[in-house]
Amino acid sequence: MAAPPTPPASAGIAADLGEVVAERVVEAVAPGGARTPVRLRIGRPRPDTHPEGTGTDWCCPWQVEGLGNTEVQRSYGVDSLQALLLAVYRLRLGLQERARSAGVRLEWLGMAGLGLAVEPDLSAVPPAEARGG
Repeated sequence: MAAPPTPPASAGIAADLGEVVAERVVEAVAPGGARTPVRLRIGRPRPDTHPEGTGTDWCCPWQVEGLGNTEVQRSYGVDSLQALLLAVYRLRLGLQERARSAGVRLEWLGMAGLGLAVEPDLSAVPPAEARGG
């Protein structure tokens, strides 16, 4: 069996992501108005192969370039969808923290909202009457 092809050198850190399935460019805006592009990438979720894992979990790699650490991060879930949703959630939280630390604000399409909000699943929360409220 032939070895898998080696990614080109130009692929850089993105090669650790595997196949990129989602990408967005936002802008970091400094107090003086200078704008810097910040690239967000999410890789295809895949089964978690960590030796200490359960063998049934999934991981979803993600990366931020242009605002601090460019190391590929991973989010884990019990299936591919949960891993993907948690990757989006962690990516958003990480961006907010990096922006605070750098003293910049983030914009997407000229707006403050980055379009990365993942709504919480409230289906397991009982109605107010059942909670005594």
